[in-house]
Amino acid sequence: MKKPAMRGRGATVNPAGRFALQQSEEFDDGWWQDDEPSPQTRLLTDSARTIINYNNSPDVPFDRSINPYRGCEHGCPYCFARPAHSFLDLSPGLDFETMIFHKPEAPELLRCELSKPGYRAAPVALGINTDGWQPLEKRLKLTRRILAVLAEFNHPVSIVTKSALIVRDLDLLAPMAEKGLVSVAISLPTIDPELARRMEPRAATPARRLQTMRSLADAGVPVGVLVAPVIPHLNDHELEGALQAARDHGARFGAHVLLRLPHELKEIFPAWLTENYPDRAAGVLRQLREMRGGELYDAGFGTRMSGQGIMARLLIDRARKTCARLGLNSEEWQLRSDLFRVPGRAVQQQLF
Repeated sequence: MKKPAMRGRGATVNPAGRFALQQSEEFDDGWWQDDEPSPQTRLLTDSARTIINYNNSPDVPFDRSINPYRGCEHGCPYCFARPAHSFLDLSPGLDFETMIFHKPEAPELLRCELSKPGYRAAPVALGINTDGWQPLEKRLKLTRRILAVLAEFNHPVSIVTKSALIVRDLDLLAPMAEKGLVSVAISLPTIDPELARRMEPRAATPARRLQTMRSLADAGVPVGVLVAPVIPHLNDHELEGALQAARDHGARFGAHVLLRLPHELKEIFPAWLTENYPDRAAGVLRQLREMRGGELYDAGFGTRMSGQGIMARLLIDRARKTCARLGLNSEEWQLRSDLFRVPGRAVQQQLF
């Protein structure tokens, strides 16, 4: 079996973005060349004017999100956020995981937006596009400073991460959890360490993610598991096992998402698949097309997260029945928005 092209990197190709004026492709002229060294990570500045993004998608349980970073060093070749690098005239391939944009003024921008007289609090998703606790966060502490602002304002926040670094911020998360202000979902697409090493080269191992769930749960933080993406013929057989392992480590809720391949991912993921699992590549893509109405991706609301057809429905039934058996998703609770306060602003007195 061939090894990934570059050690510690996920994408095996670096295609031009869909908005690029010029396109190029590799050509082997037969001359011997040294292997290219793995590109180093570059940190770039994103001069954002606002930090809260709003959406009206019926497929997600939130209408706003905060993303401190663009690009992600975890290097997952399946990441649905990769195509966003095309808007920066960069490749969604290796550029996405080696050229990371950060928003250094994000905490100040957030404080300003939350302090506006017309702002109405509702749960905000933190790091939903790219992981807020990716490796650079250990040094920059940008997501931590954003979380501190949310805590100061008593603002509800839901988090998705695959990083063990989040336990660093338990001093903020635990008090917020006591007020009903935070929940954390750990992304766990596989509990197979070898598959995880290939598929998520710079992310925490499955064992460390399970330990992270336990640490969060023991601190009183509501924690769940997101088995995503589910990839036919690669990790779909692990669905029940991943949910069971998460429950055993303190998870209270669980969900799954079928692999999504929008835009340039239709080239990036198959290239990775052929490089790492050539014996399964054809079967994976064939099954995915059957679950996506004949295409590698269907962006339609209601099906883009789960797919369609017999195999997609079977996957949904497996997840539902396993969650029910394990007691996941059995609690009815929601994050509180009524505690939101702007620090230093007088609270209007109630009339008797």
